[in-house]
Amino acid sequence: MQEFLFKYVEESDSFCAVCYQGDAAEVVIPQTHWGRPVTILFDDLFKGHAEVRSVAIPDTVTEIGGFVFDGCINLKHINLPAALESMWQYAFTRCGLETIVLPDRVTQIIPYTFMDCKRLRQVRCGSGMRKIFAHSFKGCDSLDGIVCDPSVFVDPDFKM
Repeated sequence: MQEFLFKYVEESDSFCAVCYQGDAAEVVIPQTHWGRPVTILFDDLFKGHAEVRSVAIPDTVTEIGGFVFDGCINLKHINLPAALESMWQYAFTRCGLETIVLPDRVTQIIPYTFMDCKRLRQVRCGSGMRKIFAHSFKGCDSLDGIVCDPSVFVDPDFKM
């Protein structure tokens, strides 16, 4: 079972997914609601849903809120949409991802975005990446590398 609750975002004439109720291992987020695009995944959307193994995010999503995948310890597969521009702090904290590819429109990885992702081994940044902040990957003990353009500014306090 999968059910989402949405909130209308007047500024963009779109919808924000604010609540997920379900028990599916493979989750598919709808591309539209009432004929309008779903553009934001709001805070805590999948928080604590350990049963989630994969999430299909529609190409309409531009923003992922805080703690969206917090505690999704079995999350193994996620394709981030090309339209994605920003991820808030703690968006992927304590999830089970092993690798992730960031789309070209994502320009920065802010502090604690991937905190305590114990299985995360590799991150591939898109061509738009400009800055990686310190503590973006705090507690990611298995992280072997971040693949990005050499021109990306990496905070001097960054540690892998």
